[in-house]
Amino acid sequence: MGIRITNVGPVTTIQDAGRRGYMAFGFQASGAMDKKAYEVANILVGNAGGESAIEMTLIGLSGEFTSDAVIAVTGADVSPELNGVSIPRYRAVAVKKGDVLSCGFAQSGCRAYLAVHGGFFLKKVMDSYSTNVKCGIGGYLGRPLKKEDLLYFNTVSPKVAGLEKRGIEPPKIESCAVVRAVLGPQDDYFTEKGIRTFFSSEYKLTNESDRMGIKLDGAEIESKNGSDIISDGIPFGGIQIPASGKPIVMAADRQTVGGYAKIATVISSDMAKLAQLKAGDTVRFKEISVADAQDVYLKEMKEIDELDKKLNGKQYKIGEAIKKIWKK
Repeated sequence: MGIRITNVGPVTTIQDAGRRGYMAFGFQASGAMDKKAYEVANILVGNAGGESAIEMTLIGLSGEFTSDAVIAVTGADVSPELNGVSIPRYRAVAVKKGDVLSCGFAQSGCRAYLAVHGGFFLKKVMDSYSTNVKCGIGGYLGRPLKKEDLLYFNTVSPKVAGLEKRGIEPPKIESCAVVRAVLGPQDDYFTEKGIRTFFSSEYKLTNESDRMGIKLDGAEIESKNGSDIISDGIPFGGIQIPASGKPIVMAADRQTVGGYAKIATVISSDMAKLAQLKAGDTVRFKEISVADAQDVYLKEMKEIDELDKKLNGKQYKIGEAIKKIWKK
């Protein structure tokens, strides 16, 4: 069996690493907003890369387990409890049939992840478990989870060795983040003053921020002759500057193409920081070179790789992974 949902937050969906290779056909990549928290959750419970997990926004879900399981909660601190007793985040926890998981409002951060050993019994759509709500595909019936949904597990008799060692220190979540960004691809649409403003100002997340785009309020970015462009592809972390001059960081459910110039692009490793900010939290941007961004990415992949090897005896082949990503 699995888990019967008894309560959910405003946006609770099934996600994985994202739907790669289909943006050219108009399908958003989707996937986890905080990809590191998502990956770590699956490693802690002994899953292979790319397994499904539940992403919870602002409020964690609650539910009753209808079979034994091994779970892990990562990301935002949603104060998880099992049968009314607090359980640690970033640690694998064994649960029994009939146990009740309860999560509350995020005390720090914005998005939490729940992974279960073996993953959820779901069908991939276009090579991904990720929920694309706009298109109504993937995840659980192509929609956010709601009360009384019953999610089945792929494994009902979990055998995960060394549970006492399957944990790490939860990373610190900041409400005022500094994120690194590579200038471009359309930085030539902006004045020198506009670029200086972008990298020297503090911006606040607005209530309109979501999985599609993180909308910021603050100093306006000065353009040379407007910021409209012929629509082109939008990367995860691309920072559009619309007519208002206020930055929008494009996120997991971003549209495939857009007609606003992108002054810079947040490096993939720092999108996790943005994913954990709530409305009212602040962010500052720091310029970084492409070469340095690649070094940061390789370091992060190595850390995840070493954790997987330590806990599961597996090792993600970094070089092959990068070649595969670049090829796509």
